[in-house]
Amino acid sequence: MNLEGKQVVVTGGTGSLGKALVRRLLSGELGQPHCVAVFSRDEAKQHEMRRQYKNRRVCADEIVSRNSREMPEFIIGDVRDYHAVACAIRNADLIFNAAALKQVPNCEYFPFEAVQTNICGAENIIRAIRENHLPAETAVVISTDKAAKPVNVMGMTKAIQERVWIAANLTCPKTRFICVRYGNVLASRGSVIPLFHEQIRAGGPLTVTTKEMTRFLLSMEEAVDTIFAALREAKPGETYVPRLRSARMIDLARALVGDRPIEIEISGIRPGEKVHEIMISEEERYRTVARGKYYAIQPILPELRGADDCPANLPGEYSSATELMDYDELCALLEAKHLRVEDTVTGEVELVP
Repeated sequence: MNLEGKQVVVTGGTGSLGKALVRRLLSGELGQPHCVAVFSRDEAKQHEMRRQYKNRRVCADEIVSRNSREMPEFIIGDVRDYHAVACAIRNADLIFNAAALKQVPNCEYFPFEAVQTNICGAENIIRAIRENHLPAETAVVISTDKAAKPVNVMGMTKAIQERVWIAANLTCPKTRFICVRYGNVLASRGSVIPLFHEQIRAGGPLTVTTKEMTRFLLSMEEAVDTIFAALREAKPGETYVPRLRSARMIDLARALVGDRPIEIEISGIRPGEKVHEIMISEEERYRTVARGKYYAIQPILPELRGADDCPANLPGEYSSATELMDYDELCALLEAKHLRVEDTVTGEVELVP
C-alpha cells in the first residue's frame, strides 16, 4: 500500500511503539504521507516529541502555533472521548490504533480503566467512521500475544478489542479493519530489559518471576515491519502475527548479568501473568495461513473469510514454550540488537528529524 499523499493518524503516538511507527511513516519508505498526526492525551510527551523532531533543547510557545502546518502534527485528546476521536480522524485515510493500557498488573487492579481504553477506545474509532461516513481506507489495531487464550484483564480486553475491530468490517464495509498481534518488544518502555538494566546498575538483585517463564522477543523495528506487512497484505478482518523465537526469562537475566557478582532472585508470578505466552491458540491454528515471514489468522466470522491460501500447518498452539532459543543464541541476539548491559537503554525510541 502506497501512503503517498495520504492523511495518517496514530493514536497513542507518544508511546514507544507509536513513536517508532511515526518515525518510519515519516521516512517515506511507503511513500510520503501528506500528514501524519499524533493523537494522545499526554501533553508533556507530545511536547518532548515535538522538541526532538525540531532538534531543539527548548521550545517556545510559537512552535505549537505552527503545529498544523508541520509534521508530525500533534493532537491532544483521549481515545476514550468519542468527540475528540471523531474530530482527530475526520479526514484520515489511514488510522493506526496504538493507544492502550498494557501493563498487566495495573490492568488487574484497575480493570474497568482497561475496558475503557482498550475496548471502548477502539469502538469510538469505529463509531466515528460509521456514523460520520468518514473516508478511512484502512484501520489497523495493535494487539498483543496476551489476547490469545487470555487469563489477565489486559489480554481479555485486547481479545475483545480484536473481535470488535474485526466485526467492524461488516458495519463499515468501505474501511478495511485489520489487526496486528505480537510479543514483547525488546527495550520498549515498561518492558523487562530496561528493568533488568536498572536493577543491574543498582547492584541487583534481578527479579525473575519463575525459572520456567518464557516470552516471545522482537525488536521495535520488527514490530513496525509487522504492521507494515499487514498494511500491504492483510485482507479485511485478518490478524497478522510475526514468526518469532522465544526465550526463558531466567536466561535473559543471566545473559544481561554476565560475569557480574549480581544475584538473580525468584520473585513469583505477578497478578495476571502467564508462564508461557501464546501467539496463536489451538482453535485459531485451523484458520491460520502462512504469508512469508508472517502468519495471518483469518477472521472467525465466515462472512469475512476469503479463499484459503497456503495453510500454516501448525502442529498445535503457537506458544513461547516452543522454538526456544538456547543461551548462546539469546546472547547473540542481544549483541546484534546492542542490548547488553554496557549499553544505555532507556526504552525511548530515537527520533530522526
